[in-house]
Amino acid sequence: MENETTTHQISSDVTTEGIRIQVFPDYVPEHSNPEQNRYSFSYRVIITNESEAKVKLLSRHWLIINSDGDQESVDGPGVVGYTPELEPGESFEYSSHCPINTVWGTMEGTYTMIRDNGQKFDVKIGRFYLVSDIVLA
Repeated sequence: MENETTTHQISSDVTTEGIRIQVFPDYVPEHSNPEQNRYSFSYRVIITNESEAKVKLLSRHWLIINSDGDQESVDGPGVVGYTPELEPGESFEYSSHCPINTVWGTMEGTYTMIRDNGQKFDVKIGRFYLVSDIVLA
């Protein structure tokens, strides 16, 4: 069961099977170079276990799409070097970054989680927007 709401125009907030994923992106002009079509974004992710069971994050899958429609998939174990385990009610927060070659784009994806009983499931990371100051100006 999924419940999707938008808390800010560019962020995302989705709950899948009791696991809430909130993402808050931000443009990083000091690491961007518009003359070379390089736009840098940071994003903060909060993973909250609102279920009744302990879960562990195993892997991530990201789909990054620039404003030209070019797609890039990124897969890997854990997030920023961690495979957090969350008891009911616990949260894990991390920040990461993503460069793209257009003034705006989107990211979305899934985390693969596992419960103590060995059941694996995917948690949706709702689409959020990477928007540079150039677009907002």
